[in-house]
Amino acid sequence: MSYERGENVVVYPGTVIADGCVLGDNVVVGKQPALSPRSTAAREELPPLELGPGTIVSAGAIVFAGTTIGAHVIVGDQACVRERCEIGDDVVIGRGSLVENDTSIGARTRIQAMAYITAYSTLEEEVFIAPCVATTNDDYMGRTERRHELRKGPTIRRGARIGGAAVLLPGIEVGEEAFVGAGAVVLTDVEPRAVVVGNPARKIKSVPDDELLPEA
Repeated sequence: MSYERGENVVVYPGTVIADGCVLGDNVVVGKQPALSPRSTAAREELPPLELGPGTIVSAGAIVFAGTTIGAHVIVGDQACVRERCEIGDDVVIGRGSLVENDTSIGARTRIQAMAYITAYSTLEEEVFIAPCVATTNDDYMGRTERRHELRKGPTIRRGARIGGAAVLLPGIEVGEEAFVGAGAVVLTDVEPRAVVVGNPARKIKSVPDDELLPEA
């Protein structure tokens, strides 16, 4: 395989790196997670990380074992992608963003700088996540055993857009082509094409036809 690597790169054994990949300075790829005794994440030896052709892992980024990343993905400087994630082709994960374990991200999705995508989230194709968005997956914030069966991140459907510093509560669904305004706090499901703003988020109108994506 032919790929470029910068200075002080750590590639863990078994990592699959396709042709045309670029690993920036101080990158770590294929790392197994170190879990605390109280962690609720699955404890297992993970299969190797797979990086698709033409993918760029930028300076200081970390990508864990057990994850599969598609073609022509950009993982920004100091970003992190945890274990058991599925990342589609042409995805951008911005500088300093964190994608937690067991998350699926569809093709052509863009995640801007310093966003937090919690564990057990689903982002479909062509989703836009603005800077500093925060998603959550635990209504009980670490208390009660009941939380384990209910823990779930948001589901964000195709073409939905989430504005800067918005907060999405556990388990909610943002419908296809919906628009969540900057700073909104989303407590309940958002219907397709709805424009929602405020705290708590409320619908103010629908996304106009000229802003919709072409039919898939």
